Amino acid sequence: QVHLVESGGGLVQPGGSLRLSCAASGSISAIYPMAWYRQAPGKQRELVATATSGGITNYADSVKGRFTISRDNAKNTVSLQMNSMKPEDTAVYYCCYEFRYWGQGTQVTVSS
Repeated sequence: QVHLVESGGGLVQPGGSLRLSCAASGSISAIYPMAWYRQAPGKQRELVATATSGGITNYADSVKGRFTISRDNAKNTVSLQMNSMKPEDTAVYYCCYEFRYWGQGTQVTVSS
């Protein structure tokens, strides 16, 4: 089985930065993708960024140029560096492995 634990959430001012981390344990293979999702109150869960083997990354249009996903296969971790944050980035952020296994989420609030 796979266990994912997110950390790094909190309160940040607009324009600020925050870095989320996800530690994975269990049967993890570098050939399968990892991803970050987010869900704001009253909205559907949104795919934010993906990281696959070979260093291929993809981003939602709403975060492209501001967020960076990084994967360390040796440590089984994936991070999300969030810069130039906006109030609309406020959400619970989840890490995901193989688009199948999920962490419990970490709250991110962008407010002055």
